[in-house]
Amino acid sequence: MNNKITEALIKNGYIILENALSQTLTNSLLTLAKQEQHYKSAAISKSKTAHIDKNKRSDKTRWIDPTNATLQEYLDTMAQLQTHLNRSLYLGLSYYEAHFALYEQGNFYEKHLDSFRGEKNRVVTTVYYLNDSWSGEDGGELVIYDKGEKEVKRVMPKANTLVVFMSEEFPHEVLPAKKQRFSIAGWFRVDKKLF
Repeated sequence: MNNKITEALIKNGYIILENALSQTLTNSLLTLAKQEQHYKSAAISKSKTAHIDKNKRSDKTRWIDPTNATLQEYLDTMAQLQTHLNRSLYLGLSYYEAHFALYEQGNFYEKHLDSFRGEKNRVVTTVYYLNDSWSGEDGGELVIYDKGEKEVKRVMPKANTLVVFMSEEFPHEVLPAKKQRFSIAGWFRVDKKLF
């Protein structure tokens, strides 16, 4: 998997992998996401001051720490990918951060970049989907655009699909979900970890 990701990032800047990890891990992560009681309204920021703006995004998030074996397994998988990306692409990635993302019916996230050019913090974005029965009628697709704002790809948030892309290169949005939607959003970063 790691070689496939590296090759795709070099060639296209992004990759969408179905059946990326074990189904057992996916099921366990979905159970944890559904059981989580401490989701908070997601903030936005172009500066150091984050604020909530439900006109731009209406999802809720819960940051992930390795507090149990399931979360540790997922974070270990991402740590292996980080090592591989550093060895293959010389990105100098220093750490990975991730959170569960919960979109209730009608929730969305307008078009945005995960890292602003030249800020050098988030370098590679990951999105891992946990939704076990999702159809095109359920909405909530991730839409990826190129720098010219042309749609490149539309991704249905089906369980065990992993999306990886260069954070500065691809504006993207989440279309309104028509039912509860779970994922893990994460970023490989090059700045210093603050906590």
